[in-house]
Amino acid sequence: MIGKLTTYLENNSGFTRYLKNTSWLMAEKVIRLLIALSVGVWVTRYLGPTEFGILSYAQSFVGIFAALSSLGLNDIIIRELVKSQDDHNVIMGSSFGLQTLGSTIIMVIIAISIYVNNDEPLTNKIIVILGLLTFINSFTIISSYFHSVVKSKYFALTGLVGVIISALIKIYLIVFEYSLIYFVYTLAFDVVFLAVGQIWYYKKMGHSLFTWRFSWSVSRVLLKDAWPLILSGIIVSIYMKIDQVMIKEFLGNSEVGIYSAAVRLSEAWYFIPTIICSSLFPAIINAKLKDDNLYMDRLQRLYNLMVVLGVVIILPVLLFSSWMIQILYGSEFIESAMVLNIHILGSVFVFLGVANQKWFISENIQAYNIICLGMGMMANILLNIAMIPTYGIIGAAYATLISQFIASVLAPVFFKKTRNSFFMMVRALLFVQIFKDRKLL
Repeated sequence: MIGKLTTYLENNSGFTRYLKNTSWLMAEKVIRLLIALSVGVWVTRYLGPTEFGILSYAQSFVGIFAALSSLGLNDIIIRELVKSQDDHNVIMGSSFGLQTLGSTIIMVIIAISIYVNNDEPLTNKIIVILGLLTFINSFTIISSYFHSVVKSKYFALTGLVGVIISALIKIYLIVFEYSLIYFVYTLAFDVVFLAVGQIWYYKKMGHSLFTWRFSWSVSRVLLKDAWPLILSGIIVSIYMKIDQVMIKEFLGNSEVGIYSAAVRLSEAWYFIPTIICSSLFPAIINAKLKDDNLYMDRLQRLYNLMVVLGVVIILPVLLFSSWMIQILYGSEFIESAMVLNIHILGSVFVFLGVANQKWFISENIQAYNIICLGMGMMANILLNIAMIPTYGIIGAAYATLISQFIASVLAPVFFKKTRNSFFMMVRALLFVQIFKDRKLL
């Protein structure tokens, strides 16, 4: 068996090359997750609900506008670089200019919001720092170049070294009892280190930032292709972050901290469907080209798998949530357990949503995905307004759960072109095919 595998890899050097490239990214994600669940939890416990709430609110506030910085260009850049390496400097320069313009817009929005709001000076200071970091993030377009030439290990290596150094700094800050602002400076270090590392590897490969050239014509082409991604990115940012911003406005920083602690544990699993769906997507597309029945069968089995994985994650959390919160965060965060119990239920809808996005792409109807996400976003905002004042952070958790169901499962039923996916997801949620043939894939 091993001999056959070795022979296969030797005869498919292109496949092996992409596999190694992906493995670097996977290793970086796993290590980053492990550090987040260890050092990140320690930081949360050290800061306590109020200070952690201030930090989470600032991150969520800036995060709402993050799509204006990236402009959804990363995948577009990769595509254009693969198509034409001769235009490399123009593509990179134009992309960098557009993202810098987006960061400038973010800072204008932040300046106006600080002028009209009544947040504490420390909160505003953190928001400004995080906003300024979006300019540094513009340099991460270099990672798109690494992906285009199948050299993602340079991006992964920089990220791994940076996250390890950052974790050591955070431990030092905790041990010697530094204040919140120093943890914000550590976040800034993460961004700056990643940018500098990528620039260093980029230069090592024989390139220079000084050869980048901005072109309005190329920029217009990039924006024309990226606008659906920009719109969906803005919708997703609001959809994912607005609850924590609204909790701060209605209830205060401490409640944001308690809520955010639960959310971070719940969302820690969201990388799983992304990896699985990306891996299985080529097989689904291949089935679509060969046989429609095979195509629909594979889609149904993918939805089934997403539901099963969601349930496998949900059940242990429901059983041990209070114990987990007590051990990880301490008694100050005990209210996070109830939020976690509610928020984790949405995992199954999130998992289905990731799979459904692949279906939208395979059918080339991405516009409907934006509409469905927009419906979820509006539901989340309205439900938060209605439920937070009365039910507090529990209301926010229910608002998120309901809006996730609307965006991922319910919304497709309203459109003829997407209704079929709704019925497939319902069958998966009811375990129809699993009980019928007792297999997932």
